[in-house]
Amino acid sequence: MESFNLQQFTSDMNINWTPIFAATVCGTGALILCWKWRNNQKIQKKILNARKRRDKSLQRAEQAVQQFKIQNPDFESSSIVSLSLSELTGRLEEGSLQPDAVLHAFMEKALEVNKNLNCGTEILMESVAQLKEINTQKKGLLYGVPISIKDNVGYKGHDSSCGVVGNLDQPAVMDSVVVTVLKKQGAIPFIKTNIPQGLLSYECSNPIYGQTLNPCNFQKTPGGSSGGEGALIGGGGSILGIGTDIGGSVRIPSAFCGICGFKPTSKRLSGQGIGSCVKGQKSVLSSLGPLARDVESVALCLRALLCQDMFTLDPTVPPIPFNQKVYESSEPLRIGYYENNGLQQPSPSMARAFRETKALLERAGHTLVPFPPLRLYEVFHEFAYKGVMADGGGTFYSHLKSGPIDPSVRDQAAMLSVPGFIKKILSVVLKPVCLRLSASLKATAGVGSVAELWRQHVNIEEYIDEVIAEWRRLNVDVLLCPMIGPAYNFHYAGHLTSPLSYTSLYNLLNFPAGTVTVSTVTEEDEAQLSQYKGVYGDMWDKLFVKAVKDGVGLPVAVQCVSLPWQDEMCLRFMREVEQLTARN
Repeated sequence: MESFNLQQFTSDMNINWTPIFAATVCGTGALILCWKWRNNQKIQKKILNARKRRDKSLQRAEQAVQQFKIQNPDFESSSIVSLSLSELTGRLEEGSLQPDAVLHAFMEKALEVNKNLNCGTEILMESVAQLKEINTQKKGLLYGVPISIKDNVGYKGHDSSCGVVGNLDQPAVMDSVVVTVLKKQGAIPFIKTNIPQGLLSYECSNPIYGQTLNPCNFQKTPGGSSGGEGALIGGGGSILGIGTDIGGSVRIPSAFCGICGFKPTSKRLSGQGIGSCVKGQKSVLSSLGPLARDVESVALCLRALLCQDMFTLDPTVPPIPFNQKVYESSEPLRIGYYENNGLQQPSPSMARAFRETKALLERAGHTLVPFPPLRLYEVFHEFAYKGVMADGGGTFYSHLKSGPIDPSVRDQAAMLSVPGFIKKILSVVLKPVCLRLSASLKATAGVGSVAELWRQHVNIEEYIDEVIAEWRRLNVDVLLCPMIGPAYNFHYAGHLTSPLSYTSLYNLLNFPAGTVTVSTVTEEDEAQLSQYKGVYGDMWDKLFVKAVKDGVGLPVAVQCVSLPWQDEMCLRFMREVEQLTARN
């Protein structure tokens, strides 16, 4: 039997394989293009549907407000939305204001603010139906108070998109624990607010809902990732909001928008039902926290949330009620401080606001003790930044790839798409030229193994012990430090990671931290930017100047910090700063 000879066979059959190969390649290419086109169509349809849902909810809210006005000719919203939270709760409790009037007043104001700032992702029309339940029960520390919630806070029947297309059309099947407790305390969640794509940015823009603007200056970002909350509350459209903070995401928008924000100790409030694009990351802890116009409002929110309902619904939350005695204490404090963390030089307005606040505290009888951050360069890059990017940013990047990538995170996405070994090579090459860029590239390469991740966790634990030991050696009660600001021009936040060292340090340490607005940018502050050199004098220091320029009149804040689980002490310190600033 003769053996089969392919060459002889093809020769005998007189087959020309070139056109067949070409047709196969073209056909495969056409199939890929067709698949990409269809996938893009599906993505665009998802985005369009999400926008339609938002627009429909806005229209329904407008109709509800108009209907309420017809039924109540004497209704006037401005006198309601101008009240402080303590005044509002007092009038609701005594009955001189009714929850339906308050809800429609804030709904009307939120619609107005949203037209200017694009800060809402959806009006929760269930809030109108909730009024019947509220009027029946008439109880709770937040009885009748409309409240805004960040997009990623779970609310039954609504998406928690996190600004990424892959999370659309996946409505929550039940309320998050924090929403459940708020409702039990009489609060009425009435609007969800905008975020940056993927939540790991301190801008506030995504391909689904677009760019949110700063209420103090429409040419500036409100910050992020709780940027919609900062904008809405700063613009007067909400009196109290709930955000999340993994590197400054509550504190930065609060500082940029001139309000008050607080990041409690992680796990002080339940995180059940809260969306994230880096679930499973444990090196840097996220916290749920309130944003409001003043410290007393933040404290009232914490007091309402730290109740038996919270501890029952989520048994992993330590059953520690709010300590009113600590919060109301007026004893002189021993305050640690630093004006410059050695990694990012503060802007002139940041430095001035800090110095003025320090002087006010000293004149009030408090003791100020120098307490610079320990080993911050290594800690920020190797523990904080590398901790969040421990998987090389793969999990985060997979969420970004599910749809179009927003311009505000495009550079982040480009960096994350580079293979880890190339980042490490580039890090070595760039080290003599740009030290911080080199360190950032190395950090985004992630950890190489489970063993390395465990070592990182041990290093973080040892660092926390080191900081607490220094805290005790200096015998300080709280810490005063600068806060990033003023608000940036658009699209700079994605380039500037070093300023995050002022906020992310306290997520790494898991120390409670909050921001209090104490000043505004002056003409002199603006003029001093021309002499700003920075710590390194590199491209990032030059970019920082461009980011904060044209900031005259913008709010500037300071940051207050305490030890873990001493959240009430941190709030007490924030209240002291707020009161001294107001008196001054």
